[in-house]
Amino acid sequence: MILISTNKDTKVFGNFAGVKISFHTLGCKVNFAETSALARSMVAATGPDEVPQETHVVNTCTVTAAADKKCRNLIARLHRSHPEARIIVTGCWARRDPEAVSALPGVSELLLRDFSCFSPAWSEGERTRSFLKVQDGCDYCCSYCAIHSARGPSRNAPISDLVSQAHIIASQGIKEIVLTGVNTGDFGRSTGERFIDLLRALDSVPDIARYRISSIEPNLLTDSVIDFCASSDKFQPHFHIPLQSGSDHILGLMRRRYTSSAFAERLARVREKMPDAFFGVDVIVGFPGESEGCFAQTVSLIAQTRPSQLHVFPYSVRPGTPAAEFPDRVSPPVAAARAKRLAALSDELHSAFCSRFSGRVLPVLWEGSCRGGMMSGFTGNYIRVFAPYDSALIGTVSEAQV
Repeated sequence: MILISTNKDTKVFGNFAGVKISFHTLGCKVNFAETSALARSMVAATGPDEVPQETHVVNTCTVTAAADKKCRNLIARLHRSHPEARIIVTGCWARRDPEAVSALPGVSELLLRDFSCFSPAWSEGERTRSFLKVQDGCDYCCSYCAIHSARGPSRNAPISDLVSQAHIIASQGIKEIVLTGVNTGDFGRSTGERFIDLLRALDSVPDIARYRISSIEPNLLTDSVIDFCASSDKFQPHFHIPLQSGSDHILGLMRRRYTSSAFAERLARVREKMPDAFFGVDVIVGFPGESEGCFAQTVSLIAQTRPSQLHVFPYSVRPGTPAAEFPDRVSPPVAAARAKRLAALSDELHSAFCSRFSGRVLPVLWEGSCRGGMMSGFTGNYIRVFAPYDSALIGTVSEAQV
């Protein structure tokens, strides 16, 4: 029998007759869901007469050049530490650049995803939450992004299948599901269904206490989605919304499907219905053509809309994308300085958001980690709360003071 668990350094381990199988995940929540699904399928396919040698499966990311480098370094480190082991590589980097990946020392095999179908996936190994993949691929083709070539067109499973998977997740004692996808709000392309109908169907699954939407484009965060989340006891007031730039000029070059004013209007609409909502926001700095004036517009928009936290990325050239050929490159030191400035602003915004709730008593879903005799959990609007460790609380929701 192979026993699978997920630990905090993003690996899944299995043992079959003393032979170790390790799963290593880099990148987004979709990859974490897919790693768990792959592990379950490999367990099911491995019979008593098919005991493999020590094997490491690496699920890769290619969203930036830094992500490619992390994948390359991990594979090299595994090969140095385990020269006799098999290394199987899958994921976005393997799909986008299979020749480069297969040429790496130690790589035994590539597992490449099929763009013609949707592969169901949900993560396990934690008693608190599961990442449920509801959508894959992207049709938006933003000028800087290589994910379309790594993930293919937008597609999804039927709502009925996803509800069935949610029931399975609930049977594991997991209380929170995070809905994930490459372009999550674009759900329905391959089945003719609507994202709002998926939310309504999942809301009725017993024993799941909480849902979060991992990331949703501003133009897909519709009034109906906002209104439903505001009325639901299960969907949390927590939204991850990419901005990328506060300059309409840069948004146009990026081929984004909204304007800075539309972004601001969506946050205002959410706050109208959910005043305590948490907003995580992605920002790219140093995109070709980003002048000091363009960057100032980004800072101004962020100061105006006051999201709860920023995720800041210096622009990374992705070979084969339109932006790779754009003129007016921003120098790395300038991009780094802009990223540092926004990181400081993020700290300020997050501190201000959390301080608004200091002393309030809110429902907290408790996690299992223990550090210094303390455990932690998150409120519905994603504020981390600490309490003395109590194993009976793990995976439960109880009220606590922020």
